[in-house]
Amino acid sequence: MAHLDRTRASQRMESAGIDALLLLSPESFTYATGAPAGVATMWRRAGAVAAIVPADPAVADAAVVTDLFEAAFRASSTIADIRINPIWVETGDIRGLDDKALVPEELIQAAWGKQQRPAGFQRPETFDAANGFRLAAMLLAERGLDKGRIGVEFDGLSVTDFQLLSAALPDAALVDASDLVRRLKMIKSPTEIGYLRTAVALAEAGIVTLRETIEIGVSRDALAAAWERGARAEAARRDVQNLTGLWEYVSVGENPWTRGGVVGRGDLIKVDVGCLIAGYTSDTGRTFVSGAPSPLQARLFDALQAAYDAGLPLLRPGIAMSAVHRAATEAMAKAGFPGFTRGHFGHGLGAGLGSEEWPFLSRQSDVVIEPGMVLAFETPWYVDGAGGMIIENQLLITADGHEIMNRLPSGLVSL
Repeated sequence: MAHLDRTRASQRMESAGIDALLLLSPESFTYATGAPAGVATMWRRAGAVAAIVPADPAVADAAVVTDLFEAAFRASSTIADIRINPIWVETGDIRGLDDKALVPEELIQAAWGKQQRPAGFQRPETFDAANGFRLAAMLLAERGLDKGRIGVEFDGLSVTDFQLLSAALPDAALVDASDLVRRLKMIKSPTEIGYLRTAVALAEAGIVTLRETIEIGVSRDALAAAWERGARAEAARRDVQNLTGLWEYVSVGENPWTRGGVVGRGDLIKVDVGCLIAGYTSDTGRTFVSGAPSPLQARLFDALQAAYDAGLPLLRPGIAMSAVHRAATEAMAKAGFPGFTRGHFGHGLGAGLGSEEWPFLSRQSDVVIEPGMVLAFETPWYVDGAGGMIIENQLLITADGHEIMNRLPSGLVSL
């Protein structure tokens, strides 16, 4: 299922003076088409696939698809007009052929004949980006758009690929649509929200298992394994079929960025974790302490709690993200730490490359909060010699405020 809101996309393209979007990254391709981009995008080079979204909603979308994933695309996407870009993987389709009347060699030759391979057909080493761009240019030309203003995400395009794309579209004006696409993605569809809701539920089930595992002498790696075990068990219990990944930043002890260590009396255990559903990642942070917190640990965490409490009420439509950052920073200063500076106190969530997606709750942000955003709001602190601490919840922005999608308490938990 595609998650691109076609009406919003057309409105934003019209405002920007863009005639069509040419989406080349695997994330944006899937976002616009609803289909997997395929293995040829693993090198983060453009040109294997492309999604074309005209500004005029009456003009049909189109796509360039690799031959290996043609069937998967047709099964997943409503886009009918596609062009096939061959990649290195040899294929064949014997469905509909009489495998009993033909010897294997004849059967495969017939399958290749169905693909209408040209004489002398040879597969590329990986994929031919120039050919992919040429096919995209053909689709644009068929729509009368090859001489128009074409929006491309420049922030995901190498210089080499930009040159190849420019050669394929010599009469087009290629303009940067990175910000436009980001602003489309920041408002989530009901399906995307459902993915993120499931993802955070699995992550929290894992945190419960991790918490039950904490005791003196247990290793950081054992805690991380317990978290994953709990998350996967919850996925099995719910019969979740689209768990595509898990990630964790679990730390134990006074050095928050070391990957080893075992739990000792008075140690902080910082848990920052997420699960991916259909590529959409959750992000949750919790802090535990083995025994009673020290005065220093309690003092630092109380300041983080004050910052969190100051920013949380501002997470509602119409409020600038920079205002949330300012409120949290000022709360840290009032709590006794005027030198505390953090680049952002949270971020969007989605199907990006990592766990943090634009926009950010930062001092520099010009984004105003809107309904339909899913944000991670966090107040972390990593102090060598004391340990890592974090308060982080996942929020859905609603029409009149927000919904915290987490269920576990977020305060410092003594065990």
